[in-house]
Amino acid sequence: MKISFLLQNAYGIGGTIRSTFNVASALAARHDVEIVSTMRTGEKPSLPLHPKVKLVNLIDQRAEKGADRENDLLGQDSQYIPPVEAKGAHFNALTDQRVAAHLAETDADVVVATRPGLVMYLAEFGQDRYLRIGQEHRIYGTHEPTIRAYQDASIPHLDAHTTVSEADARTHREQFPDVKTKIVCLPNGCPPSEVEPSDGSAKLVVAAGRLIPVKRYDLLVKAWETVAATRPDWKLRIYGRGPELPKLRAQIDRLGLHEAVTLMGAHSPIETEWAKGSIAAVTSREESFGMTIVEAMGCGVPVVATDCPHGPGEIITDGTDGLLVPVGDSDAIAKGLLKLIEDDDLRRAMGTAARESARRYAPERIADAYLELIDSLGGPRARAAAPAPAGAAAAEPEQVPLGKLLRRTAGKIIRPLRRRPVAKAAKPPVKTVLKDIVVRKPLRPVASCRIDAAGDIHVLVQSKGLSGEQLSLTVTRRKEGKPVAVPLLPPTTDGGPWTAVLRRSELRLGEGRWDLHVVRAEDKARRRVVSHLAEGRGLVELEPLPGAPFTWWVPYPTVDGYLALRAWHRDAHAEARSVRADDEALTVEGTLHGTEFTAESNPLVIGTPRGETASEVSADVEVVDPATFRVTVPYEALRAARADGEATTWDLALRITPGAEPIRVGRLIGDIVDRNKTDLYPTVSGVRPYFTMSSDLAVNLPAAEGA
Repeated sequence: MKISFLLQNAYGIGGTIRSTFNVASALAARHDVEIVSTMRTGEKPSLPLHPKVKLVNLIDQRAEKGADRENDLLGQDSQYIPPVEAKGAHFNALTDQRVAAHLAETDADVVVATRPGLVMYLAEFGQDRYLRIGQEHRIYGTHEPTIRAYQDASIPHLDAHTTVSEADARTHREQFPDVKTKIVCLPNGCPPSEVEPSDGSAKLVVAAGRLIPVKRYDLLVKAWETVAATRPDWKLRIYGRGPELPKLRAQIDRLGLHEAVTLMGAHSPIETEWAKGSIAAVTSREESFGMTIVEAMGCGVPVVATDCPHGPGEIITDGTDGLLVPVGDSDAIAKGLLKLIEDDDLRRAMGTAARESARRYAPERIADAYLELIDSLGGPRARAAAPAPAGAAAAEPEQVPLGKLLRRTAGKIIRPLRRRPVAKAAKPPVKTVLKDIVVRKPLRPVASCRIDAAGDIHVLVQSKGLSGEQLSLTVTRRKEGKPVAVPLLPPTTDGGPWTAVLRRSELRLGEGRWDLHVVRAEDKARRRVVSHLAEGRGLVELEPLPGAPFTWWVPYPTVDGYLALRAWHRDAHAEARSVRADDEALTVEGTLHGTEFTAESNPLVIGTPRGETASEVSADVEVVDPATFRVTVPYEALRAARADGEATTWDLALRITPGAEPIRVGRLIGDIVDRNKTDLYPTVSGVRPYFTMSSDLAVNLPAAEGA
């Protein structure tokens, strides 16, 4: 059986794309499956897809190389999709043309449409020779009225229509009491997580999703003001992108939560980030399903969620594997979060239960439900005419054309001649020149990595991409080209990974970014390692090794999908644990690594200006204990140190004694690669602290008015 899924854009990372990829991959183990993307916007999908799933693109809009970017029909309105849906999904006259042609020509047995516009197309252009199934990924009453009207008109022309919650299925059945279309609940599928699950110890709450009004992240930030006042040692991370980002950034700054709440941006795959947290938060005013809830639970993280229509209440068993709180109530959200923050045993027990509950949504189970639905609809429809019923008149004898008859006769004469024995060909001579040539399979290494309790990085390279026996893993600093080799040990079980361990107590990696390669000794083949899962859970609560030098490593996936390592290596380092800016001064609290303060120390923080238009600034350091410090830099000192009111930036460093080498102040410890993208601070009284590309702390003072 061939099953075809219609997607608006298979190259994004949204929940509909993820759920479609999951169930398509599960079905591909037993059937012929394809995903038809109305548009192509990238070289390859951002989310993993089973290799047996065929990806078909109808419109190529890739930057620079897209064949359809200049097509005039892209600028013409769709004649079938209402404007509000057409605008949101980029449907136009060209999608009308291409989707109609595809639905007329497809050889699929089942076609599944995954959003309202595609449901409308399927109702309009679908054929009776295949089953037509629509999907609803939202809630019946939440669509814009025009979309709702068009979709209502389309549903009766389908064989089946699915919802992702049983509550919404009931609503749909109430709205369509007389149609023959079968309406059932088929929730989204979510595969079991491959990452090491959360152990509930990190003082971190995680939220993830599109930054849009319906998600009500503003409520979560407001609730965190209460949480931070009680438990300032806990932090909140919000992953995602969307139009609400500026408002959330402003709210965080207004409440002074920039050290407590971090906007992390989009991240894929998200399960590595769920596993870093001990609690997940979902504060939506509505959730048609709640894919993020299942993902977090699958990573062993209990979820505090608003009991909104319709998904959370069907996924979470309140008090067992998570907590349900009233919709729109920031105080209730804070109370729920604090309940789990304050009770370690309850939090860990719920995490274990959550992981077990998530198994209900394994894609294989959802795939089985799809197959049951297809069977209930009569299964794949026959492509050829059905046999004549008993008692029907016999068919006329076949009239064979003369040419075809002659070919049949010739075949009867020639075929026996082909069966006569043929003399065996002479054996080729024994190789002498080429006898030692061995053609080896190319290396295609794909790896995941994990951090153990000692802070060592375990690199797990999938066996299927390797061949040969003498393999090693190398790490090479960019622009340097001098690789450091680490043994790559063969699997201990059939099909298991090859493993290498980067030990931070033994390996000295200079500061910079390092790329990972697998090298085969026999033929010197060398291939860069593709990232599967770069797990950083072990770094969240990890501390540096004692003594000097200070070293820190963070593994990460590059933008083009390879596994890399960000390394810092310094004789000593001053870690900025807290950065606070008020109306008069900047205060930094931190810890010292690779050295320590003594009774003879007379430490200063030095601000070195970039360029020659300003002078150096300094501020006395308060030593809290041999490894902890606090310093306050008055803004007036910065203004006095610049020349003629010009814009100036100072890089901050700690000097333990007069004449000693300065120790850069930065934020390197933890699991975040680029602090300049996540740890952001507002401009206060014209002064803005920020972290540089190397995650060191700097202070910027813009030009004075009239300068």
